[in-house]
Amino acid sequence: MKDMIRRAAKDIMAAKSAVALTGAGISVESGIPPFRGRGGIWERIDPMTFGHIDTFEADPGEVWRVLIRDLKEIIDRAAPNDGHKGLARLETMGRLKAVITQNVDGLHQAAGNTEVLEFHGTCSRQRCMDCGGKMATRDVDISELPPRCPCGGVLRPDWVFFGETIPLEALRRSRQLASECDLMLVVGTSAVVQPAAQIPVIARDVGAVVVEINPERTPLTGIISDYLIKGGAGEVMNALISELEGTR
Repeated sequence: MKDMIRRAAKDIMAAKSAVALTGAGISVESGIPPFRGRGGIWERIDPMTFGHIDTFEADPGEVWRVLIRDLKEIIDRAAPNDGHKGLARLETMGRLKAVITQNVDGLHQAAGNTEVLEFHGTCSRQRCMDCGGKMATRDVDISELPPRCPCGGVLRPDWVFFGETIPLEALRRSRQLASECDLMLVVGTSAVVQPAAQIPVIARDVGAVVVEINPERTPLTGIISDYLIKGGAGEVMNALISELEGTR
């Protein structure tokens, strides 16, 4: 792995506009389960029932009981891990422009990244279905479900349910960043879920170096990405930051 870390550090140092795309794998180390894949939330909960906006609108209390309540408690306790902190450190060093994420946990912002494009919205914030007011999820009282806004409206996660569209501004800005970058770090995701799957492709098409950080090979490996650094996000980012700080 050392040779790959050195290669990635060299590529980052040479880049003028680096962007990261992250997925569930970067947050697993913070105790947040993925939605898809082995051990994911959708293995035990039907996504097209409890993850769909139609079900929430028909019975928000039940969706809160089955899906959102437990996730709120997990996210309330979660803290950024070394993977998140490493990306924030890259920004502080002037080596990372933005993070595009498929995650809904808000941990990139908590770690210190300032431009975070959330493809699927966030569960770290709730939105009132009546007045549109927003509040931090950790401040929401769930002694009664569904929880309600001070105006009396039902609170819902400020994320994208099935049946809803990706925020257009997040999509537009993500495509812009990908088309302008010369290096993309793809961390903890195979990028097979659309439209996020197109982001590394856009970067590759404009000649950017695409670097994967993931424990296993993905459909991107050897096709879209230039190389894969195999390992957990925290371990790899720690090694990468150490290498960069040693070469400055």
